[in-house]
Amino acid sequence: MPALVDIVQKLDSLGTAISIGGRTLLSADTNPVPTKWDHITKVDPEEEKRLPLAYPLYLSHTGAVSVGGSQDVTEQNTLETFDLVNAATVPAFHEPSDSTHVTQAVRDKAEFMAIPEVLNGDNESLVGTLGKGVEYIRDEMAPALIEEKLPIPLGNSIEKRLSNFAASWMLNEAVFEAYIIMNVDSAAAREANVGEEDLLTPREAKQHAMAAEHHLESELVYLEYSGTFGGDEAVELLDAIDEGVSWSRVWYGGGLDNRENAQRILDAGADAVIVGDSFHDVAEEEADLIDAAVDELGPGASRDEIREWLEATVDLEDTAAARYLSTIVDVPSPEQRAARYLAAGVQIAVELETVAETLSDPTADDIRAAVTDGPVPGETLFADVLDDEAAHDLAKRLAVSLLAERFGVDLADGFASYHVAAEL
Repeated sequence: MPALVDIVQKLDSLGTAISIGGRTLLSADTNPVPTKWDHITKVDPEEEKRLPLAYPLYLSHTGAVSVGGSQDVTEQNTLETFDLVNAATVPAFHEPSDSTHVTQAVRDKAEFMAIPEVLNGDNESLVGTLGKGVEYIRDEMAPALIEEKLPIPLGNSIEKRLSNFAASWMLNEAVFEAYIIMNVDSAAAREANVGEEDLLTPREAKQHAMAAEHHLESELVYLEYSGTFGGDEAVELLDAIDEGVSWSRVWYGGGLDNRENAQRILDAGADAVIVGDSFHDVAEEEADLIDAAVDELGPGASRDEIREWLEATVDLEDTAAARYLSTIVDVPSPEQRAARYLAAGVQIAVELETVAETLSDPTADDIRAAVTDGPVPGETLFADVLDDEAAHDLAKRLAVSLLAERFGVDLADGFASYHVAAEL
């Protein structure tokens, strides 16, 4: 009778053969990252990186949202960001910059966890950082989860085995992002110790990407220029990387703020472009416009009045809204859509100001009643991109949360409205 270890080894070998054969011989796309995601919006949970009031309209055009940041990130503000994004029914995944940002509560809200691994940094940026993450998951996160789920203690030996199993399972469910960092002046380069001597030629980038796919089994190869557009150099690198990999998705991030460059990157072989700063710029732009519109137009301004005021106030081609929308290459007429969405943000704020004028030293129940007694601010606008129930629920929670913040009222079930740039 075969020993248990022999059976396990044969099953493991069979599973490996099926997986490799499916990917290579049958060209089966087993990569868990959807191919339809050709545009990813990065949303940073830190307080300074905020969302537009009309964020569901903008995010309705992106493929997915990556939630994560490197500064002032906590479990709490990460969860709050996922609450906002998930309410807009956009697929969202977690990209932690530190292992302690990974918690079961965050995992429950994310499509998956994307773990960065830098291919052209020093050894610490790949093996050391990943090792710290595995240690945290096995020695802290997994035991805490097991203790929470088990009805009774099973003993140290069994619980240690369960922790090993849970850690391996969590990492197996995760997606690994193999980064090639090409901007030595970026924070990412400093953290990974990427210097001029570490920058790659197209052939070297291809080789690194092939190692990531065939050895590391990285679901993603991420060419990162961190806020600077890579231009012709990035195009050459992407062309080489795309030639080298077939299963891993190829993503590009860095300095994208117009359609021409986004299309160049996709044409060069990227499966998706990543945009972050442009989206957060929209939030600050919208907040400034709301302040000006409320002062000049006052509560009760009609939709037509808002649109006329907006057209007379801003050059739409130069707006952050148009720049962000132009990076989504299948969005027609980004300037016209920017006009609609900026006007929508102003309209929601004006409607909220109208509700606020009916309140005086309100309680949480007073605010909820005031919002639901009439049309919910933003509901009809959000219904253009969400189903009726989702549009109603999101608009109501957002309106109640913003009004509660204005009047200093604590809510048990509202959004953390400080993530939205607009203030009433």
